Amino acid sequence: MDVIRVVSFSDCMSSLELDENARETIALLASGGDARITLDPETGLNRYMSAPYPRDLIAYASSTANDISAPAFDHVAKLVQGERGSYAERLESLRARIRSAYAIPGDTEVVFAPSGTDLEYVALAAVLGKAGEGIHNVLLGADEVGSGCIHSAHGRFFAGETARGIATESGVPVRGIGPVSLADIAVRCDRGLARDSQDIAAAVDAELAQAASLGRHALIHVVHGSKTGLILPELKEIDDLIARYGDSISFVVDACQARITTEAINAYLSRGAIVFLTGSKFMGGPPFSGFALLPARWKRAAAQLPSGFVDIFRRAEWPEGWAGRETLADEDNPGLWLRLEASVFELERFQSLPFPQVRRIIRAFNDALQSEIVGPLGLDLVKPHAPEEAGEAREHPIEMRTLATLDVSSLPCARTFDDARKLHSDLADGGLRLGQPVRAVRRDGEWGGTLRIGLSMPQFSRWAPLTDGDLAMQIKSDMNRIATRLREACRG
Repeated sequence: MDVIRVVSFSDCMSSLELDENARETIALLASGGDARITLDPETGLNRYMSAPYPRDLIAYASSTANDISAPAFDHVAKLVQGERGSYAERLESLRARIRSAYAIPGDTEVVFAPSGTDLEYVALAAVLGKAGEGIHNVLLGADEVGSGCIHSAHGRFFAGETARGIATESGVPVRGIGPVSLADIAVRCDRGLARDSQDIAAAVDAELAQAASLGRHALIHVVHGSKTGLILPELKEIDDLIARYGDSISFVVDACQARITTEAINAYLSRGAIVFLTGSKFMGGPPFSGFALLPARWKRAAAQLPSGFVDIFRRAEWPEGWAGRETLADEDNPGLWLRLEASVFELERFQSLPFPQVRRIIRAFNDALQSEIVGPLGLDLVKPHAPEEAGEAREHPIEMRTLATLDVSSLPCARTFDDARKLHSDLADGGLRLGQPVRAVRRDGEWGGTLRIGLSMPQFSRWAPLTDGDLAMQIKSDMNRIATRLREACRG
């Protein structure tokens, strides 16, 4: 396996002993993905300025990419030294743990992928052959889910190589998927405000008419916890579409941020929807990893996997009995396995917390955000819901209150989206990692600057034992340091 040996480790946690086992673990965690995962040998960071080793810095970047926590790194480092068993055995164990952590039906199928972008191929494979003329894929808010997804949702390669190390060309169709038309429905209006669920459902309805005219099966994306926390369309609109269109449509839920509750996952699965999650956002694992949850009926009705999947997936990543699975390479991807192990480790720790504890930490985070950053700097927060739906954030605290999108366009150093991107990079260079800017604010006719501040599951696990006073002090200290850095950056 081709791995890069790093000579420098930026801000590596001082307590981490960089012995041979630790170095091997880091190299493995940064292998078995596409170019986005590759570490710069001089900095030890990937292109998202994150790392697969614990670091001493302030990080609220879970909406983009995490650094691995110290407990998760210790967990996977021990696995590297132990008896591994086959790749299939290791992934089957993870399937069982994921089902248990989310309390989902035991016959739910789990497909693993090297990134959230690759998960789009899973949904296309699931609906392959359901209509004679191909698939009409209805994407919601491409800016809110990830840039590469435009290509993969179209059944095309999105990078110059796959996680199997196969050279490809971005935009070239994956063999065997066939015709895929793509519609992108904006989830925010021209002013940057979130559209309501009924408005989105009406736009989806129009695309279903388009799918019927093309003789194609409609695959409808639901956004659950987007880059800014949106949930669209809501269950009542989904139920209405199912009642009217039946088996001529299918739903896939983009919950790749993993800001979603057990109850919500089960609600989607009970409606036959496919659910996407990644381990590298709210879950807190290192980039990149992902998995799709599919009700059992999908495997029973599945067509043969597209022939081009041999370039993307390994055999064990698909459940036994899936048509065409045997055509995939029977080989190991220890990097993906270890990244998944780190993510599921964090998921299990978080799911064991009583929900009142979770709410307590969310409340402390939002209080500190207001008192230390939003108020003192005179900033606004981008709403994760339509303007008239203020109660949504209270009803969906995991999705909408563990992630804040700051409108920083009033700051002289972040007036435009491009200004904010430079600010984001400069802050990361100085040891402060926040979520990348998103296009959600309009200022003087162009996209204004934003930054995102997000919690992650490892933070909940670390802070749960703290008293209310110590918890408030910890988060306020971090928010105050972020505010100070923003002031300094704008003065500089």
